[in-house]
Amino acid sequence: MRVLIMSDMEGVSGIVTWDWVNYGSPMYQEGRRLYTQEINAAVRGAKAAGATEIVVVDCHGAGGDMSFNSLIPEDLHPDCEFVAHHTWGRYTEILERGCDAALMVGMHARAGTPDGVMCHTISTTTWRSVWFNDDEVGEFGINAALCGHYGCPVVMVTGDEATEREAKEIMGDGLEAVVVKKGLSRFSARQVPPVRARQMIEDGAKRALLDLPKKRTRPYIPGKPTTITVHLSTVDTASRFMGRPGVELIDPLKAVSVAEDWMTAWNQVWHY
Repeated sequence: MRVLIMSDMEGVSGIVTWDWVNYGSPMYQEGRRLYTQEINAAVRGAKAAGATEIVVVDCHGAGGDMSFNSLIPEDLHPDCEFVAHHTWGRYTEILERGCDAALMVGMHARAGTPDGVMCHTISTTTWRSVWFNDDEVGEFGINAALCGHYGCPVVMVTGDEATEREAKEIMGDGLEAVVVKKGLSRFSARQVPPVRARQMIEDGAKRALLDLPKKRTRPYIPGKPTTITVHLSTVDTASRFMGRPGVELIDPLKAVSVAEDWMTAWNQVWHY
């Protein structure tokens, strides 16, 4: 069984402000440690469920050379391999070869979610919202669509309560969700202590993968043809979409990409 783990930092237990996730900030190294240990918990659960190949992709943009490079290699579980410093949303090798399931660990809610801890979509300042046809999505939905394009279902998500709610809008109630904190505001939360959170993640990953034959979730494939609508925060950001084939700025702060399927529409919007 091949398993892909896509990971982010904002949804990790113990992390509530940017100081924990931005390279050079005072608490970044502690955040990396918490992050790596939650990934290890997911790897242990996947192994217990029978995974024979586990690839972890760091999806957190910490800034500088540490963007998509925040995991601590020395501390990673030896039974996984990991992808670092790769363009966000563009690692597809394991998906192209045939991947049985994806786990998403440390996820956060989309921009504008009142109880979403450190909520944002792609950028904290430039993207206000993203829609795939009639589905408003955040980073979870984008990554789920990437997996779905290759026929791979997402079977588990971890993060806060808002992330669980958002993920189940996309994947349905069959999605295994491990909630490690409850957002009280964008930068505060009631949290499960990391040691207990890791056990919850390990158990959740094992349950989700053992239930694969029951097909509790299906791959997320936006309807065809696909319209992707990006609502932007600034006209400076809007200028980046000017002249792109298949993309139209229908007003100063709205870019629309239309194509025969999701991947083609996404390629028109998102850079390599």
